[in-house]
Amino acid sequence: MDTQIIQGREITPSDIELVRRLLADNPSWTRSRLSQELCRLWHWQNGARQLKDMAARALLRKLEAQGVITLPRKRNRGGGELWSKQQAPEQLALPCSPIDTPIVQGSLSSIQPVSISLVSDDDELVLFTSLLRRYHYLGYNRSVGQNLKYLVYDRDRHALGCLYFGAPAWRCADRDRFIGWSDSLRAERLNLIANNMRFLLLPQIPHLASHVLSRVLRRIRRDWYNKYGQPLVLVETFVDQTRFAGTCYKAANWILIGQTKGRSRNDRHLTLHVPIKQIYVYSLIPNFREVLAQ
Repeated sequence: MDTQIIQGREITPSDIELVRRLLADNPSWTRSRLSQELCRLWHWQNGARQLKDMAARALLRKLEAQGVITLPRKRNRGGGELWSKQQAPEQLALPCSPIDTPIVQGSLSSIQPVSISLVSDDDELVLFTSLLRRYHYLGYNRSVGQNLKYLVYDRDRHALGCLYFGAPAWRCADRDRFIGWSDSLRAERLNLIANNMRFLLLPQIPHLASHVLSRVLRRIRRDWYNKYGQPLVLVETFVDQTRFAGTCYKAANWILIGQTKGRSRNDRHLTLHVPIKQIYVYSLIPNFREVLAQ
C-alpha cells in the first residue's frame, strides 16, 4: 500500500504495520486505548499538547474501512455524548424545554440581552444534543475531533438554539482556489479552519440569526485558542440552497465563494450524490491568505 494522507497525517506502510502489531500484541485493548497509544508513539498532539485522540480514532476507522486492519468490537460506555441508538431523542431529559418557551415571535430587542454560552457541562450537552436531534434537519450524533459547541439563550434563560463548529472539509475545490494554497500546505494548515456544521434557532425573530453569528465570530478565535492552544484564521460553512437562502450569513458579512460538487466528505469512490451547497467563508484575521498559503 502506498503512502496516503488520512486525517491530515501522512500514513506509510510501516505505520499500518505498527497498528497491526499493536492490535496483535494487545488483544484486550479498546479502540480508545489503541488510539491514545498511537498518539503517544506518533507524538500526535494539538497546540495545547493534548493527544489528538478523536482524530486518531477516525483514522483507525478509515483504515478498517479500507480493509487493512480489524478493530476491536465497540464497547458500551456510560455518560458522555454516546447514547444507545434505541434511545429516542425525546427520552433525554432537558434542563429546560424549548417547546414551552413563550418566545415564538417578536423583535430582537424584546428578548435582549441574548446570551451565548460554550457548552461546558453534562446538562448543557444534553440540551445541545437534544435540540439538534429534534429540530435540525441533519440531526446530530456525536462530535469527533476539535470542536466548539454554543448554546443561545434569551434574557429569561430560555434556550433559543445552538451552534456547532468542527473540522473543515478535507477538500473543497472552490474554497481551496479562494485561499490559493497547495495540497501540501492544505494538509499542514487545514487545522486553522473551522466549519460551522450546525446552526439552529427556534424562534423566527428578524435579525436574530445574523446577530448571533456576528457575536460568535467575535469570540470564536479566543475560545478555540483557550481550548486547543492553536489559532483559527478562517471559518467556513455549506448552505443547502434547496432549503435556505444564506441570508443570515450574508448579513453577518460572510463571503459566498462558490458551491460544492454534490459529493459528501465520506464519498471515497465518487458515487454518493448529495445536494449542491453554497460555500461561505469568514476571515478572522486580515492576512488569512498569508497565514494559510505562504
